Amino acid sequence: MATPEKAAAIAELTEKFRSSGAAVLTNYRGLTVSQLTELRGSMREHATYAVVKNTLTKRAAAEAGIEGLDEHLVGPTAIAFVEGDPVAVAKGLRDFTKANPALVIKAGVLDGKPLSPEEITQLADLESREVLLAKLAGAMKANLSKAASLFAAPLSQTARVVDALRAKVEEQGGSTAGSAPADEAPEAAAEDTPAEAPAEAPTDVAEGGDES
Repeated sequence: MATPEKAAAIAELTEKFRSSGAAVLTNYRGLTVSQLTELRGSMREHATYAVVKNTLTKRAAAEAGIEGLDEHLVGPTAIAFVEGDPVAVAKGLRDFTKANPALVIKAGVLDGKPLSPEEITQLADLESREVLLAKLAGAMKANLSKAASLFAAPLSQTARVVDALRAKVEEQGGSTAGSAPADEAPEAAAEDTPAEAPAEAPTDVAEGGDES
C-alpha cells in the first residue's frame, strides 16, 4: 500500500476510535465470508464491523489516545466500532460466538477503559440501554423532563455502564484486570470461501488480512 493510502487508512481508523464509545477486537480466522456478513448485519444498528491491518491499527489507536490494545493486535483482526449501545453489541458478539466458536473476542475498550474478554462477557450480561432507560423513566414519572433527558443521552457518554460492569464483575468474583486473549478457536469447517482471504473479506476501513 502506498504511503498516502496508509496515511488515509490510519486517519480513518483514528476517527473511528475517536467517534466510537467502545470498540471490540476479534480474531475471525476460520469464519466464512457469509458468516462474517451475518455478524456484520446483526450489529449494524449499533456498530460497524471492519477487517483491519494490525500495524495501521496500532498507529491509529496511538493517535486516538487508546491504550491497552497493542498486544492483542496479532493475527487476523476485525474490530466492532460501537456508535450505539455497547451492551447490545456485546450481547450480539457473545451469542454469535456460541453458534460460531471460531470467532474469538480478544479485547476491547469502553470510554477509554481497556476491557478483557471476560469483562466483555460481563458487559453482555447487563440490561440493554433501552431496558435501563425504560425502568428509569418508569421510576421518574413525576419528572418527565428528567426522563426525556435520559433518553436523549448516549449511554457511552456516561459512567453508568462502566460502573455497573465493574460492580457485576466484583459480585461474581471476576477480575477487572486485563487478561490474555482466549486461545484461538479451531477453524470452522467452511462451506464457502474462508474469510481470511483478503480479496473476499468484507472491509469497512482497511483491506482484510493479517499484518503483524
